[in-house]
Amino acid sequence: MTAPEGRGIAETAQHINTFRILHVSTGNVCRSPITERLTRHALTVRLGAALTDGLIVESAGTWGHEGAPMEANAEAVLADFGADASGFVGRELLDEHVIRADLVLTATRDHRAQVISMGHSAGLRTFTLKEFTRLVRAIDPATLPDPLDEGVVERARALVRAAAALRGWLLAPTAEADEVYDPYGAPITFFRSIGDEINQALDPVVTALTGVSGLRQHR
Repeated sequence: MTAPEGRGIAETAQHINTFRILHVSTGNVCRSPITERLTRHALTVRLGAALTDGLIVESAGTWGHEGAPMEANAEAVLADFGADASGFVGRELLDEHVIRADLVLTATRDHRAQVISMGHSAGLRTFTLKEFTRLVRAIDPATLPDPLDEGVVERARALVRAAAALRGWLLAPTAEADEVYDPYGAPITFFRSIGDEINQALDPVVTALTGVSGLRQHR
């Protein structure tokens, strides 16, 4: 899987061959790192490393602890799922992250609102994670490009367009249904429940992105 580019690198023609997923939470030390690394892990499990080159998965925080390590309990959760926590460095959300992202998935509705308020035409490609899960479940996979014929990047772009078109029609049953709550400072048991919650939300998203279903990875 392609590693995130360094900050300040201008957009190039290469963008058409990549699809960038940005996970956003508050501090970028708990929820968004877990979601980032579980997404990378699931994509590699489904596609194999060679087929994920066009997919870039990263994260940032609206009040990000720039340069901070991931919380130890978050690392433990990733280890439970066999995902790699190494090399993570916290980042504060910047305009350029939003500009470059093809899909922004946030932990909460407040995070979503903050991303959209930054502008950059982010509204049609920014969702809470659970909101996006709900929408992709309603999309017929047969209407999406075949990843073997047209590539996973084209399929991912089509998936975001289809989800954005459905947003006004498939509302959450409750406001809380679209939230992933912050485990910062909580015991490992709560971190693990949040990890399970994130993993379950990601499963149909990764299936929709790749066209490959798979069993969730449990402890």
